[in-house]
Amino acid sequence: MSPVDDNSSSIKPHIKKILAHLSHKPGVYQMLGKDGETLYVGKAKNLSNRVKSYFTKKYQSPKTELLVTYIEDIHTTVTETETEALLLENNLIKKYKPRFNVIFRDDKSYPFVFLSAGDFPRLAYHRGAKKEKGEYFGPFPSSSAVRQSLSLIQKTFQIRQCEDSYFANRSRPCLQYQIKRCTAPCVDYISKEEYAKDVENVKLFYQGKSEQVIERLQKKMDVASQNLEFEIAARYRDQIKQMRHVMQQQVISGTASDLDVIGVSYASGVCCILLVFIRQGMIVGNKTYFPKVPKHSDLQEIVSTFLGFYYLSGAEIPKQVVIENLPEDIDALQEAFAEQRGSKVTIRQASRGQVKEWQTFANKNAEHSLRAKLNSKSNFTQRLLDLQKALQMEQMPKHVECFDISHTQGKQTVASCVVFDENGPKKADYRMFNISGITEGDDYAAMQQALTRRYKRLKDEKQALPDLVIVDGGKGQLAKAEEVFNELELKSSYLIGVSKGSDRKVGMEQIWFPGQHQPLLLDDDSKALHFIQHIRDEAHRFAITKHRHQRKKSATKSLLEEIPGVGAKRRQALLRHFGGWQEVEKASVKDIAGAPGVSLALAQKIYDYLHS
Repeated sequence: MSPVDDNSSSIKPHIKKILAHLSHKPGVYQMLGKDGETLYVGKAKNLSNRVKSYFTKKYQSPKTELLVTYIEDIHTTVTETETEALLLENNLIKKYKPRFNVIFRDDKSYPFVFLSAGDFPRLAYHRGAKKEKGEYFGPFPSSSAVRQSLSLIQKTFQIRQCEDSYFANRSRPCLQYQIKRCTAPCVDYISKEEYAKDVENVKLFYQGKSEQVIERLQKKMDVASQNLEFEIAARYRDQIKQMRHVMQQQVISGTASDLDVIGVSYASGVCCILLVFIRQGMIVGNKTYFPKVPKHSDLQEIVSTFLGFYYLSGAEIPKQVVIENLPEDIDALQEAFAEQRGSKVTIRQASRGQVKEWQTFANKNAEHSLRAKLNSKSNFTQRLLDLQKALQMEQMPKHVECFDISHTQGKQTVASCVVFDENGPKKADYRMFNISGITEGDDYAAMQQALTRRYKRLKDEKQALPDLVIVDGGKGQLAKAEEVFNELELKSSYLIGVSKGSDRKVGMEQIWFPGQHQPLLLDDDSKALHFIQHIRDEAHRFAITKHRHQRKKSATKSLLEEIPGVGAKRRQALLRHFGGWQEVEKASVKDIAGAPGVSLALAQKIYDYLHS
């Protein structure tokens, strides 16, 4: 039975005719709406099989089910290869910005550093068409990365950055010469030959050959010193010092030298993608994207769309792209990137060592950027208004508190209380409660104790109560919260519980109300749900952070004793090598592997445990 036959009775007649004559070659398909607007653009190895799959009885996702209800026409374009389909799909998504595709809003060209032609070339920021004669270095990930680079060059090699018209009409040096940012070639304070040497060093720097530049400068410094040309030697010394300073800030030791590492964070209906650019062992910048993500989009689709969007839009394509969630169309992407770059390109996951640390760094920064986005004031006001409507509250809640419990197998239990207002998190008002005097693992008793301590104090001190109190949990936790409020005779706050539902998937949260037996389910694109997810996740993060701190302060037991494979001798070796477990915790994987008797694999295990 063909895919279409499973659901043939509900397919519109004109759509059936289109499906019956589809090609089995690779290509691109466009789903069109009633007014001819492009709803979705996709690519396929086999157009017939892929397009027919949208009309099966069992839909792939709620997003597909919704899309199919709007489809009035289908246009297809046959290509020779899947790679050609990928390129065409990318161009059509940019052109039409279909509502059911993941959309990245960034139509700007990428910035470059421009080195002009002539006897005394100038360095400048450049964006746009490459019309002037000279060399272009880049593209850079952002304008700030270019300007930072130009500032570094001015301090180190003092290449001019002024316009040619300004340069041609100088009769005396400008301020840049006085502050040692230019060697004043405009008034012949430096020879053409010496200036050319500085220009050559600049070229090597932008080619990622910093060590080669330093070696050259060291040789020149030695020669100048031997010839008693101490002023010249001092200049080379200062250049070396500046270069070393930059390399200490940027170089990360490791074998990988030319790659992009991509971190992804997706929560509360918002996605953040952050790229970290590493060239010749140097971090040269980063760039952050917040794509428009349609309802029910999965991470695979977001990652695949981003890779095509970014690297096929003129960005520099490195030898390697490192990302945790590999796309399904990885082969087509690698082929397209290789064709554009002119050499092999690998898309892979980080497995161990330095690249793994870079991936962790990218992920953490993506999470930080996402939190900053979620915490924006404009975002919060709309979410609170939607929350008021969803919970049928008389007024918008301007003071919301959320509680969560954290422990390790019932021990060292803590409860967190986070506070949000119309401007976002009020971290100064966050509170943490060390829970004691309860049965180990009794989360209900822990929640009851935390709520009692919190609101008894607010009542005694006659402070304002929150407009809404959220407890992380279902009917059981909510019942304990009710008991506390009844015992304290507090009636002014609105109480709800939040549980993750039967299959514990994000977006399937259940909202529980006191006295009700059926939970409220909000759409996964609801701003009210996004707010609840956000404050719940923040309470969880705060509780986990505090709990880890409590665990580390554990009286006499070293954290190292908890790590499988680390016996007494290895613990002693580590503590002797680093001088204490706190220093072990600060160390990188490579540093830990430098301790006696510790392999790289074990070092990775120790690092992961201490940072889990």
